[in-house]
Amino acid sequence: MSDVKKVVLAYSGGLDTSVIVKWLQESYDCEVVTFTADIGQGEEVEPARAKAEALGVKEIHIEDLREEFVRDYVYPMFRANTIYEGEYLLGTSIARPLIARRLIEIANQTGADAISHGATGKGNDQVRFELGAYALKPGVKVIAPWREWDLTSREKLMAYCQQHDIPVDFSSKKKSPYSMDANLLHISYEGGILEDPWAEAEEEMWRWSVSPEVAPDTPTYIELTYEKGDIVAIDGVPMRPHEVLEKLNKLGGDNGIGRLDIVENRYVGMKSRGCYETPGGTIMLRAHRAIESLTLDREEAHLKDELMPKYAEVIYNGYWWSPERRMLQAAIDETQKNVSGVVRMKLYKGSATVAGRRSDQSLFDESIATFEDDAGAYDQKDAEGFIKLNALRLRIAAGKGRKQD
Repeated sequence: MSDVKKVVLAYSGGLDTSVIVKWLQESYDCEVVTFTADIGQGEEVEPARAKAEALGVKEIHIEDLREEFVRDYVYPMFRANTIYEGEYLLGTSIARPLIARRLIEIANQTGADAISHGATGKGNDQVRFELGAYALKPGVKVIAPWREWDLTSREKLMAYCQQHDIPVDFSSKKKSPYSMDANLLHISYEGGILEDPWAEAEEEMWRWSVSPEVAPDTPTYIELTYEKGDIVAIDGVPMRPHEVLEKLNKLGGDNGIGRLDIVENRYVGMKSRGCYETPGGTIMLRAHRAIESLTLDREEAHLKDELMPKYAEVIYNGYWWSPERRMLQAAIDETQKNVSGVVRMKLYKGSATVAGRRSDQSLFDESIATFEDDAGAYDQKDAEGFIKLNALRLRIAAGKGRKQD
């Protein structure tokens, strides 16, 4: 282990990563550089500085990456209307490539030999962090303590803290029964009673949203302005990407929107039950599909929908920095050139529904779509030939006596 002289650790300031700092110093006899990212997790990140200093860390990096996170990762993903396994909006998955990139950049900047993270050996995050790191720096050494040490329980971690005088603010407090991860896009919950797929999530677990049953009895209407597939204003007020998501999280949470309870298939092979709150993302998904319904050509929209599950799988499995993701992103972004306009959304008791949409790039032609007199814009007699031509293969097969059941 003596070949590692300096390592950059993704550091939250919590119990696990505080133990990891000391463990790296002892086990690898190396200097530890900490990196703490503010990606909208809703907690102050600056206290991590004092905690790192108390552990003897000399190089401490704390960065506000909220705007970059939404602009360069969340927005591109939502251009594809991305959901994994039909439900999950990929809130944890999309944050990992940004953290991996900054870990590598700081390693290059500080001359570090390795990077380290606190992801466990059972989850997806270890894969996401490390695939990103290897894609950006092929020869980097990655240290994953959860795959090496024998500190396999909270009790052992706490004993290690006491033995090494590690300051952990909440060491004497009751621990939440859930493992949680938060950023501007979502907050996730795992563990505790959620490990039983039959058990209903406790109401007090949810942190970002009110229950739909107690949400306001009056709906909230908002107008979202799109330019090339991205929201640039709410109710006519221009906003930066992270400000948009912060505002939508608040509006959605106040109206009981964005709760999700699913069993998903992890990349490492197991099934996992998790609960998620994604109020802003839920609104964004509905609204984006609405503006696309006006502005995308039919075949363009259908092909894009066919590509989406693969794109979602690529992100979920940690391949953001892969050539296939770049290829898919280029195709998706090409479709967004005319996806501009305004969508009016109705937020009410857990639902986000489209109340209206308009665009200067709209392909909706009222003179053709109308049920009233279309003044010859569409000759309904033409439909007869269209139907007969499309029925030709069916008629031939039926004529040969082929069974249709």
